[in-house]
Amino acid sequence: MYKAPVEEIAFTLKHVAGMGEAISKGLLGDLGEDLVDAILAEAGRFATEEVAPLADIGDRQGARLIDGEVRLPDGWRDLYRHWIAGGWNGLTAPEAFGGQALPHMLNVAALEMWNSGSMAFALAPTLTMGAIEAVSTHGSVALKDKYLEKMVSGEWTGTMNLTEPHAGSDLGVLKARAERRDDGSYRLFGQKIFITWGEHDAADNIIHLVLARLPDAPAGTRGISLFLVPKFLVNDDGSLGARNDLFCHSLEHKLGIHGSPTCTMIYGDGIFGGEKGAVGWLVGEENKGLACMFTMMNNARLAVGMQGVAIAEAATQKALAYARERTQGRAPGASGAGMSPIVDHPDVARMLLTMKALTQGARAISYACAHAIDMSHRAGETSRQWQERAALLTPIAKSFSTDTGVDVASLGIQVHGGMGFIEETGAARYLRDARIAPIYEGTNGIQAIDLVTRKLPLSGGDQVKGFIAELREIANGVRRSNLDGFGETAVRLDAAIADLERTTAWLMKALAENSIAEALSGATPYQRLFGLVLTGCYLAKGGLAESSDGAGEGRIALCRFAAENLLAETAALRDRVVNGAASLAAARICLPEETL
Repeated sequence: MYKAPVEEIAFTLKHVAGMGEAISKGLLGDLGEDLVDAILAEAGRFATEEVAPLADIGDRQGARLIDGEVRLPDGWRDLYRHWIAGGWNGLTAPEAFGGQALPHMLNVAALEMWNSGSMAFALAPTLTMGAIEAVSTHGSVALKDKYLEKMVSGEWTGTMNLTEPHAGSDLGVLKARAERRDDGSYRLFGQKIFITWGEHDAADNIIHLVLARLPDAPAGTRGISLFLVPKFLVNDDGSLGARNDLFCHSLEHKLGIHGSPTCTMIYGDGIFGGEKGAVGWLVGEENKGLACMFTMMNNARLAVGMQGVAIAEAATQKALAYARERTQGRAPGASGAGMSPIVDHPDVARMLLTMKALTQGARAISYACAHAIDMSHRAGETSRQWQERAALLTPIAKSFSTDTGVDVASLGIQVHGGMGFIEETGAARYLRDARIAPIYEGTNGIQAIDLVTRKLPLSGGDQVKGFIAELREIANGVRRSNLDGFGETAVRLDAAIADLERTTAWLMKALAENSIAEALSGATPYQRLFGLVLTGCYLAKGGLAESSDGAGEGRIALCRFAAENLLAETAALRDRVVNGAASLAAARICLPEETL
């Protein structure tokens, strides 16, 4: 059973990601470490005692479409009500609408624990939080006043409606249409697919944020508008009115996250009688909806990164518990009679330590990204620099963490051996759930394109150069510490950082020379290279920090393991980026238009 690693989360927030320094400088208002610890402890309790026990039920039963209504797995409706009662939905939301306006770092840490307990359940608040941010940033005063309070409380949930059957990542070709009405409202028509928690029985209302195109809109992404479309219309006094002209046509049968209803939504079909067209209201300006939706998508990308961290943590806990209990063979140096726990076998220990190192590295990257977001709003004259840092880290946090979730969950099955392939042990669920995360909210390949073409050039490349300089200072700190436990960490960090620096310079040159195909050929391996370097450096930063929980020696040992066992990959990744484009282009002849 999953147990929230509250102490590890608190340590990473305070000593690695930057929260401790921000608190000491007064950048987080009245927030103190005592309050941070109290919030994390209660979030951990809720995730461990209330969310996690219902995860298997959600996986087995799944969401069900019965007589046109979506039913959640047994116990989930009550679980969501307990979630509302705890006030968790509004941690970072504006105080004017009932939120607590706490730092994003705290919310991200809590999201990790919810997702470790049940990723399928945590998707509901994840989407609602993103919708709150989009409406609060771009919505009119009237929309905010009518909808935000109950969205912040969690009484009403939110969704993001982008994808259509013919339009996945390329939103410029979407066909959902909107028509103006004289009263300032709009009528929407069309079909949306893969809508997470698009219909369910846990909340009184569901607020859909829908991308659609007006009749006179320009072609492509410049002609997309964003609309708020509630399941039930809301009266002026805040009470619920008539059912809107939208419904869930079907639920997807998925590899994982079975408890999360993934819906095909139909707008404007006239199924409930009356005038056809789902009633909606414009969010932001006409034909500028994509910019509004990106507010929600950027929020979601870091949240999805946390799903990767969460799955990795839960899979690591399960694998380690099994490895301590399962006996098999005789480990080297074993004494006494009987078989050894498999954790004592070097290869199993190697897998478990790889899982642990990657998990902690992904956690630190994601928390550092959340810290940069917080500082972009609170750091005064340096806010622009922090905004760029958040932009640089977001695609890495999303991609490296979700790849880690898949890799670690797969290793977890390997640790279990044949029992990992059996559903009853629960190890397989983590891999099934994790596999969607590298795909949605912008595939990891799209994140790599964004990183290389948009984020590396920030401030003429000065942002990434400054960041690399900070990483080099961590390596220097390891060298200056003279601690024997670090072994070859400083040398390995130096080499990995040099690989990152040289590869970054090569990509910047390729972009400057308009060699876009060459740059994009290496974008994904570059993204992984960056994530591995950050993992090594952040583990080292944790090892250097004074650990209040007495785990300093263990942190240093894990850092050394990662440096001496995982970071050698950066040299191969650098070679793939710099020298792989020509062979990729040449090998396309192996991909014929017709299947052989």
